[in-house]
Amino acid sequence: MTLAHASDRSAILPDRVTTPTLRTFLRSVPSVDEVGVAERVASLSTRSIKKESKRAALDLIVRMMDLTTLEGKDTPGRVAQLCAKALRPDPTDPSIPPVAAVCVYPNMVRHAVSCTEGSSVAVASVATYFPSGLADTKLKVEETRMVVADGADEVDMVIDRGAFLSGEYFKVFDEIRRVKEACGDAHLKVILETGELATYDNVRRASVLAMAAGADFIKTSTGKVTPAATLPVTLVMLEAIRDFHDATGVMVGMKPAGGIRTAKDAIRYLVLLNETLGEGWMTPEMFRFGASSLLNDVLMQIRWLETGRYASPNYFTKD
Repeated sequence: MTLAHASDRSAILPDRVTTPTLRTFLRSVPSVDEVGVAERVASLSTRSIKKESKRAALDLIVRMMDLTTLEGKDTPGRVAQLCAKALRPDPTDPSIPPVAAVCVYPNMVRHAVSCTEGSSVAVASVATYFPSGLADTKLKVEETRMVVADGADEVDMVIDRGAFLSGEYFKVFDEIRRVKEACGDAHLKVILETGELATYDNVRRASVLAMAAGADFIKTSTGKVTPAATLPVTLVMLEAIRDFHDATGVMVGMKPAGGIRTAKDAIRYLVLLNETLGEGWMTPEMFRFGASSLLNDVLMQIRWLETGRYASPNYFTKD
């Protein structure tokens, strides 16, 4: 998978990047109008998609999906099952497209690469001591190099939320920059863990900081913390991406992750995306869903559109 993201982000950064200059820079980021966010989300959530467009939307949701297994009990066999589902989400219906990527722990990258070789399905790996991000920067960089050497196309890193909330902005910025360098040709998704950032203002500032440091994508959550993705938080991040693009010309992708379980919910996110960023972001190269439990509901909706009947959830594989 090739991403044509621009790389010159210097237009908005201070001449000398230090903790004090980053504090000044982030203070210039506009505050979030929480009432306005709530009202816009409520308004856009009432939008519906006509039946003739719904199948196309459901196919797009499948193509935007990252199937994930991040459990202590993961095995090569479990990863192989996940990859088989990623390649053929419904083995009885070859018209359903493959998903965008599978996401696994670092020690499972080689197995995932072997199972997806020759396909359009990318292999992503969490890194930088997921999900806490609490490790020395050198260890985070080394882990990133390891997963890329093993064949990962994408790296999902977590920021050090404690450092961000303590105002250690240069530490967060420098870690993202160094991990991005270690990614080489692989592209970088930066996980903010918005459920721990407490305020929309913090989410917006962390989004801008991550993008300025080199993120190809910004991502809401690890899926290990509640709340995870929500429509209001996603809107805040999409608006940060829009303003960043206006200021720099750089297109950054977005990935809401965790808690998106139904096709109806996913369509609301697509409406939010289209209304905020437009058609240029309505592709798997620019938007992803991190929600493995979502896939079966989307397959059920597709089956209903084709037959007028719902299949049992047990009809589809769960892994």
